[in-house]
Amino acid sequence: MKRATILLWLPLFFGVQAVLGQISPDCSGAIPICSNTPVNGGTNDYGIDDFNGAATSGCLETSLSGFIEDNSAWYRFKTAATGQLGFNIGFDASEDWDFALYKASDCGSLGEPVRCNFFDNRDELIYMGVGEDPTGNTESLLYDEWLEVVAGEDYYLLINNYSNSNSGFSIQFSGNIFETNPYDALDCSIITNLLGPPMVACDNETIVLDATTTDALQYEWFADTGSGFGLLVEETGPTLNVSLSAFYRVKVSTTSETIFSDVQIGLIAAPTTFALTDDVSCSDLGFYDLFQKDQEALGNQSPTDFRVSYHLTLTDAVDGSGQLPKEHPIRPGTQTIYVRTTSVANPQCFDVSQEFELKVLQTPEVAFPTEIFLCENSNSVVIGELNPNGAHRYSWDTGAVTPSIEVHEGGIYTLTMDYEENGFSCERVVPITVVISKTPTITDVVIEDVQDNNTVTVITDQEGQFEYQLDNGPYQKENTFTNVPPGDHVVTINDLKGCGSVSEPIVVVGFPKFFTPNGDGRNDVWTVVGMEALQDPVIFIYDRYGKLLRQMNMGSMGWNGEVNGNSLPPSDYWFKLTYIDARGQRTTAKYINSHFSLKR
Repeated sequence: MKRATILLWLPLFFGVQAVLGQISPDCSGAIPICSNTPVNGGTNDYGIDDFNGAATSGCLETSLSGFIEDNSAWYRFKTAATGQLGFNIGFDASEDWDFALYKASDCGSLGEPVRCNFFDNRDELIYMGVGEDPTGNTESLLYDEWLEVVAGEDYYLLINNYSNSNSGFSIQFSGNIFETNPYDALDCSIITNLLGPPMVACDNETIVLDATTTDALQYEWFADTGSGFGLLVEETGPTLNVSLSAFYRVKVSTTSETIFSDVQIGLIAAPTTFALTDDVSCSDLGFYDLFQKDQEALGNQSPTDFRVSYHLTLTDAVDGSGQLPKEHPIRPGTQTIYVRTTSVANPQCFDVSQEFELKVLQTPEVAFPTEIFLCENSNSVVIGELNPNGAHRYSWDTGAVTPSIEVHEGGIYTLTMDYEENGFSCERVVPITVVISKTPTITDVVIEDVQDNNTVTVITDQEGQFEYQLDNGPYQKENTFTNVPPGDHVVTINDLKGCGSVSEPIVVVGFPKFFTPNGDGRNDVWTVVGMEALQDPVIFIYDRYGKLLRQMNMGSMGWNGEVNGNSLPPSDYWFKLTYIDARGQRTTAKYINSHFSLKR
């Protein structure tokens, strides 16, 4: 503010035209910019109330002063390209700044801000803005989303600080419009200052201030590096080569007037990318940690001031696009990775002079089962790689150094496969589990006869991975078969581990669980349904003591509960069913619940 006050006196004393000021506390004097700005001298006033007593403007609110602004700085810029726009406002971590961005053609029509941030800086961050924090902090509350712009739009930017003591800030523009239009994303025609807008540049660049004016009689140059403007005695021409960060002033005396123009130039240390060593990695890691190369690239430079990015092409590195993630996905082969070291303070200062080669070796792959079943009726099983790669080395925890081994017991065996190239080794350690598996057995077969939908369930008391089959039908995972027709069948359990199978013949027939031979015409006769599906079936009926009471064949009409004309008392009875099987032998049907009752 003191600098601005002094400069405003110049027209009074010299009758001059002054185009001055690098900070304006008022919207009406907003500093036009079209590029990044250096760290200024800070803010210390709010000038006039640009919001005419309003209590809020977007996210901004009045403070203890009673106004929205406390210590403010206003800037304006105009887009000259279409695309994504952002900016980073850099400041000291101990300070708390806010901003609001207005899309407006003049200060009288600001309206509501299109981007705004009022969060306090309790996390002691060093950037706020629109887009992405240049430090890579994705959790920052001080950033608003990118702004989509079109060419020809006017914007006003308010930056405000609550403290009367602050160290100033810088502005860096970002977004893809600076990739598509690196030199004309913003319209510099709005700059009327003779020496142009405040500028930040790399210290290895040649910066020339040009004050060429028609009818000029004399040029005088001044520089202020912190102790006031001092005359540069030897500089009397229309241009000045800048080599130091400072405020510069030119006094141009013409035939009709005296012109003063001030500009701030900030020179940022240009980064150097140090040489990086080539590296080798293994494919099984899945990614390569590029972060480990940062220190090589930075050398003795601070990671706080410079950041390192990695790219697959030199063009991407120069453009700052196509940045690889620090956890870079890899696959076997060789890649050239280009390295870009960028100044955090000025992203336009960068170095892409270095690259390194990353070679990824193929880690031996597992092409064999890691769970093997040793059947109880087998003496041994071979485990490991049966089609070995001649370039690989193999070793077992048993001491063997062959691709595969023969084992006789269950347990866990560990195979290490190794591939080495030029002294660099990639290995894979593979545990192989050998499980003892028993041959399956059929413990029971549950047959539920409901005539229209007979079901058969095969039961085993062994744990394992089995599949089930009825007759010659397809195997299935479930152990229950439905809609089984009457007759003789074969059920099979097969061990999926390759340890054999077992089959059992069964008979599916139906019979009443009780009958009531009392002459009422209902349930007077006990018989077996489905016998016709069997060859030469014979049924034997017994009492509880095993005495044979009745024998029936296909020609029998059933049993009426009598023996030799005498009615038997109510009781439980049993039966046995025999038939001629597929081998031509008479056999007894198994798994039939052969119990029924006589009731009177």
